[in-house]
Amino acid sequence: MRITMIGTGYVGLVSGVCFSEFGFDVTCVDKDQAKIAALQRGDVPIYEPGLSELMVKNAGRLNFTTDLPGAVENADVIFIAVGTPTRRGDGEADLSYVYAAAREVGEAMRSGSVVVIKSTVVVGTCREVRRIIEETAPDKEFSIASNPEFLREGAAIEDFLRPDRVVVGVEDERGEQILKALYRPLNLRQTPIVFTSLENAEITKYAANAFLAMKISFINEIADLCETVGGNVQDIARGIGLDNRIGPKFLHPGPGYGGSCFPKDTRALAATARRLGSPIRLVETTIAVNEERIRAIPDWVIAAHGGSVEGKTIAVLGIAFKPNTDDIREAPSLTAIPALQAAGATIRAHDPQAAEAAKPLLPGVTWCASPYAAAEGADGLVIMTEWNEYRALNLATLSRTMRGDVLIDLRNIYPPEEVAPHAFNYHSVGRKPRAAEPTSPARPRLVSS
Repeated sequence: MRITMIGTGYVGLVSGVCFSEFGFDVTCVDKDQAKIAALQRGDVPIYEPGLSELMVKNAGRLNFTTDLPGAVENADVIFIAVGTPTRRGDGEADLSYVYAAAREVGEAMRSGSVVVIKSTVVVGTCREVRRIIEETAPDKEFSIASNPEFLREGAAIEDFLRPDRVVVGVEDERGEQILKALYRPLNLRQTPIVFTSLENAEITKYAANAFLAMKISFINEIADLCETVGGNVQDIARGIGLDNRIGPKFLHPGPGYGGSCFPKDTRALAATARRLGSPIRLVETTIAVNEERIRAIPDWVIAAHGGSVEGKTIAVLGIAFKPNTDDIREAPSLTAIPALQAAGATIRAHDPQAAEAAKPLLPGVTWCASPYAAAEGADGLVIMTEWNEYRALNLATLSRTMRGDVLIDLRNIYPPEEVAPHAFNYHSVGRKPRAAEPTSPARPRLVSS
């Protein structure tokens, strides 16, 4: 089968490359000429471990073009994988790119094609895409399907090739058989493939992301309680995560969730549910808790510095919303850093992959080549993203390099007892205070949460 993937953003590019790994001929389409030119040269516009190597391996089965009609006219399966950002004003998903792609597909496709919505879309979108194509091309027969993605940035290749499950919404036998054929390579791993209705597939995507976001906001509020009563949120997360009904994933407290999915998808689900007269109060509260937490980060940093950062230098390690990606969309760092600058702080920052993307959005920040360079002369250091290279920092070197002694670990990378001998004024999330062992009589410090 010949596959056309419309959209070479994160979802479209990863999905297209992985389908080529399955052995299919794939044409990826985008209107961005510079991006397509880069892909044709073999340059990957996003950082995703393993993606570049997979592109090179399957170069003979991959084609990149800006010619949508030419890519669609002979395709057996046409995926629409364009962006669905938050719509200004009401918080719902902006489906204009999906609908524009549907019109172009209708004009160019041949009869018998299967049109698959890969984009994250609210319930009812696939029905509207069908209506648009029928209006555009009333003489053409086609099948419509919903196939939402469940890819974690930083682990997307593994998630596509070895998924927990594949969800497919269909309305006819032809669509179901084509999608079964597309995912047949996963049969060897006995991957569950859930065939359901279009509406169920659309809701499943939002429900999954909203549930995971709720787990994050939940454990963050438990962390707040732990700080009040002197508990340890990591022990509690382990205690509840060992329950198979709950599970350990997404029970890691921190600065709040960000990225390209959870913020926009929770907002879209909540807004759509309100419009339909069926509000989801748990999701609405999840959003509020997360937004309040992100806004509070500068206050945490300022409090750790005695109530003011005026004239102080703060080192920030990690700008991307999570490790193993250069994605900075709705990253907590983008809110915290400008607020600290407004409070009078000078920011020195490091991120292994996201610095170039962040520079235009964070004017005035000094970008450093290493974590130690960022820490040089700093009054305080904030670990914002849990990159692996931050997990084994030489704390003695950091202590000597920094001017001040404040270490704020928003990802709980370090056990307090490991930090204590280095006499940092150590702040973590949801953990009780622990006395430090001063490195010298002149610098007694305490570990606090």
